[in-house]
Amino acid sequence: MIVGCLALNSSFEPLTMVPLRRALRLVIDGKAEIVEADRESPVCSERLRYPRPIVIRLTKFIHVPRRFRRQVTNTFLFARDRYQCQYCGRAAAQLRHRESLTRDHVVPLSRGGLNTWTNVVTACSSCNTRKSNHLPDECGMHLKHAPVEPHFVHLSWAVRRLTPTQAKYIRLFYGSEVLQQVEAIEHRVQGQARPARHG
Repeated sequence: MIVGCLALNSSFEPLTMVPLRRALRLVIDGKAEIVEADRESPVCSERLRYPRPIVIRLTKFIHVPRRFRRQVTNTFLFARDRYQCQYCGRAAAQLRHRESLTRDHVVPLSRGGLNTWTNVVTACSSCNTRKSNHLPDECGMHLKHAPVEPHFVHLSWAVRRLTPTQAKYIRLFYGSEVLQQVEAIEHRVQGQARPARHG
């Protein structure tokens, strides 16, 4: 069963995944057209019958910033850092009972640090507690990778499951290398992520 519908800009640039109901509303309102559909499972109402959209294309172009400016969320932060603590290097699956992945501010907020992509990293709860409100060097800790602002393409697709038909449009617009990077992140999301434990 297809969970979401891939929405393309009028230029065929992949934009985002939208729920089926939203995709149908865009099509019915003339704001989008169906590019790919599952014709075996149409969507029916009392008076209308539509093929179930898999990919839609907006009829008018909308401007999308080239850099990923979205607010930092743990979902995207953990995906950027490959679900690994940036201090000890352990992956989510290697954490002990009652440990979890957390957000750490390299320069603590209490010391003027900001909640920005270049100042946040994924840290296991043990490393985050050890670091406390210090700078990494002050407590003998070192980052595995310097935090950077990710390109919006990689993270905007990092936690979405794409069907082969939908993935084709990522490949067509951005190339096979970006698709492979997205699929690698997606596999890490599915294989390594686990819910945080609460004590």
